[in-house]
Amino acid sequence: MGDQEMTTDVTREKLIADFKVVIADAEELLKATAAQTGDKAAEMREKATEHLKRAKLRLMEEQDKMLARTKEVAGATDDYVHDHPWQAVGVAAGVGLLIGLLIGRR
Repeated sequence: MGDQEMTTDVTREKLIADFKVVIADAEELLKATAAQTGDKAAEMREKATEHLKRAKLRLMEEQDKMLARTKEVAGATDDYVHDHPWQAVGVAAGVGLLIGLLIGRR
């Protein structure tokens, strides 16, 4: 998994989190304006509700894609560790040492 791919996954996760906040806010706004009357208000609420439904569906699709990708990466990692256990131990030790050095500098 390359740096570009990891950045894309992190960006996607942030986008999904932000999107959930927007959806929650929009739903709250719709509830708060439910008492507003008139054809224009009803039309706007209906339109906003439809957009929210589509947004939720798309959000669920993106979450499913991310979950599938995460499972794929986890499976590949598991396969690699089983096929190359000593290299995996060496990499883990190296990463641990690097993290220890970085923490020790603070």
